[in-house]
Amino acid sequence: MILLAVLFLCFISSYSASVKGHTTGLSLNNDRLYKLTYSTEVFLDRDKGSLQDSVGYRISSSVDVVLLWRNPDGDDDQLIQITMKDVNVESVNQQRGEQSIFKGKSPPKIIGKENLEALRRPVLLHLIHGKVKEFYSYQNEPVAIENLKRGLASLFQMQLSSGTTNEVDISGDCKVTYQAHQDKVTKIKALDSCKIERSGFTTPNQVLGVTSKATSVTTYKIEDSFVVAMLAEETHAFGLNSLQTISGKIVSKQKLELRTTEEGPRLMPGKQVAAIIKAVDSKYVALPIVGQVFQSKCKGCLSLSEHWHFTRKHLQPDNLSKAEAVRSFLAFIQHLRTAKKEEILQILKAENKEVLPQLVDAVTSAQTPDSLDAILDFLDFKSDSSIILQERFLYACGFASHPSEELLRTLISKFKGSFGSNDIRETVMIVIGALVRKLCQNEDCKLKAVVEAKKLILRGLEKAEKKEDTMMYLLALKNALLPEGIPLLLKYAEAGEGPVSHLATSTLQRFDVPFITAEVKKTLNRIYHQNRKVHEKTVRTAAAAVILNSNPSYMEVKNILLSIGELPKEMNKYMLSIVQDILRFEMPASKMVRRVLKDMVAHNYDRFSKTGSSSAYTGYMERSPHSASTYSLDILYSGSGILRRSNLNIFQYTGKAHLHSSQVVIEAQGLEALIAATPDEGEENLDSYAGMSAILFDVQLRPVTFFNGYSDLMSKMLTTSSDPISVVKGLILLIDHSQELQLQSGLKANMEVQGGLAIDISGAMEFSLWYRESKTRVSNRVALVITGDITVDSSFVKAGLEVSAETEASMEFISTVQFSQYPFLVCMQMDKDGAPFRQFETKYERLSTGRGYVSRRRKERLVAGSEFPLHQENSEMCKAVFAPQPESNSNSWF
Repeated sequence: MILLAVLFLCFISSYSASVKGHTTGLSLNNDRLYKLTYSTEVFLDRDKGSLQDSVGYRISSSVDVVLLWRNPDGDDDQLIQITMKDVNVESVNQQRGEQSIFKGKSPPKIIGKENLEALRRPVLLHLIHGKVKEFYSYQNEPVAIENLKRGLASLFQMQLSSGTTNEVDISGDCKVTYQAHQDKVTKIKALDSCKIERSGFTTPNQVLGVTSKATSVTTYKIEDSFVVAMLAEETHAFGLNSLQTISGKIVSKQKLELRTTEEGPRLMPGKQVAAIIKAVDSKYVALPIVGQVFQSKCKGCLSLSEHWHFTRKHLQPDNLSKAEAVRSFLAFIQHLRTAKKEEILQILKAENKEVLPQLVDAVTSAQTPDSLDAILDFLDFKSDSSIILQERFLYACGFASHPSEELLRTLISKFKGSFGSNDIRETVMIVIGALVRKLCQNEDCKLKAVVEAKKLILRGLEKAEKKEDTMMYLLALKNALLPEGIPLLLKYAEAGEGPVSHLATSTLQRFDVPFITAEVKKTLNRIYHQNRKVHEKTVRTAAAAVILNSNPSYMEVKNILLSIGELPKEMNKYMLSIVQDILRFEMPASKMVRRVLKDMVAHNYDRFSKTGSSSAYTGYMERSPHSASTYSLDILYSGSGILRRSNLNIFQYTGKAHLHSSQVVIEAQGLEALIAATPDEGEENLDSYAGMSAILFDVQLRPVTFFNGYSDLMSKMLTTSSDPISVVKGLILLIDHSQELQLQSGLKANMEVQGGLAIDISGAMEFSLWYRESKTRVSNRVALVITGDITVDSSFVKAGLEVSAETEASMEFISTVQFSQYPFLVCMQMDKDGAPFRQFETKYERLSTGRGYVSRRRKERLVAGSEFPLHQENSEMCKAVFAPQPESNSNSWF
């Protein structure tokens, strides 16, 4: 009995060891040939599209798998051979019928004879405990074909027990989780964890950014430690955060089924796998199992100059307000990104002055080393003959979606050199600030060029002796938003002259709330309440705005409310409007304001009945469950009725992210002498000045001066018309997302999203002594195009989806004041014209031989124009203000 028990335990022990030896991963039986069927298919459509409406293709084959060698010292050390046979390619959409690009085409015609031969050549896979140790194939095979074999071979890497680990396969080094249930194993690959070298970039701001999601699930059915059925599904989806119709999805599937097993070759004897591989075929070499990069050859493609020949007609100045101009701009950028410096320089030198600014926009927006070298060789910053081109180059740099350290280093070097125009020197420094912020947003704040640029801005601001230099460095800091620069901003805000103080204070407005500490607000309170010196109204109101937008305390709000009634007339009305706007729009400070208003000392009729024409108003331009667009206008007048400052802002919100889409500020001062009026307190000695400042897509631009000084004012009043002056004009690459994907089937995928804008912002001021009337006008014309493109390429067949949307719109803000009486007669209007909104969808399949299938859809609607409320208290005022006046009695400046 004891002997039987011992024999039973020995049997169980030996059986358990055998099972253990075969359950860490797939294991093949000796001397057997496994015959399987394999297919990989890919579908492309919109994110919510159905597979039946998709484009794509299917590659199928028979697969022979055989065990060549097993390590005599361990069953889980195996060398297997995988061979693809009977390869076929077809459409995934069976309804295509006669339109199928594969109709009547044999595999050699579709794939190519050499490619097909390479695909049929077997690969060897060295597995240890179910994991790939080495992948062996032949050198110099087409990379795209090798990737297809890598995709098949990677399926044989798996484990039969539950757990999480890291594996290296065609997708890279990825985190995978196994869930084992009896004869079924599920493998979940975290694609966002995969480490693989692939090109790509994106726009850091989430409002303009792209959200992408990827999943991979493979299910194995196991019998006798080998797969009898396998299904893998991988999905990649993307969507533009600000416009959900720009979306796309790739679904890639792999299927493997065991048909039969039959007698196969005997195991090759030996202990060293290297000797076995050499005996099979000495031409085998170890290659990475990770997918490799390849580029499909372009047959009959046009040269860069030929592309430009077809593009330039759309970029003529008269065509820039059309969507076709932006579409051509985006397409040409893609061609520039593959061009060499010499090609780019050649078209730059050959172009005429009318189209050259648009070409400079495109070359700079390409953001490649070759395009940067070409444009720098072309532009001469020591000359004042090409100022427009230099400015277009610099602003394109400021709007760059993914700036490089080399670009920043180049601008720093240029700044230290000489310039033909001081305006260009100032613009270089302002753009350096914008690049610093963008690189820091990409977590590149410690790059040498960024550190150097920070020092350049901060030391320059600290040591600046001229007012012009102080303003320049403050504007750079307004773009860079360096927290370490806040002490300097406080110094200039409190002790600086009017324009310097106002710029420093408005720069603080751009910092996030956590940076506005109690110490910062202490200084701002001193400025607003004039504890140490008298400040201009523009400075005081800017300081109050920062306080009220930064979690104000009870006493801070109370003191601001108590000041209303003790301020100059128009400032009283302005601050009252600010408080009312906070309450009406439910801004973050509204709860604290309501709490303070319970105190009758702060909340009484005398304080809240102040009259005047200054105002502040915030409203929604557009609102949806996932995004919103707001506008705000605050306008401050002097006591004599002349505009002191108008500030128009547009913000875009998506989720918790926001984008300062635009800001146009018009300022004027020292004009009271024109109408024999008395200046307000603290503004008695101001020079006559009017100008405009703009922020566009979070980038502060160089301010524009209408006039500076009394003599300049009189000269322009007598010699100029009311034609507007341009603040910014050009083509901007607004959205730029590129992602190259390695599908686990071996196919290559690309996702591209681009958004371009043709923009023209202009402003004008008109002033009539005869009618005692002033008018400010800000016009904004844009053409916007957004394109999304996904492709899946096998080198011999390509499928793609292109989605796009476009619009052409204009918006105008007009503020008119008649100051012949008090309170002034004021009319403010902001109008958006009706605009077409067009959407396009193109799906295609194309063979490398040229045969293709294309499906196109188009949808168009008219977005109605609208007039936005701007705290208009009396519509009769506008009727009076806009009554026609004889042109001969009106003088203006711009």
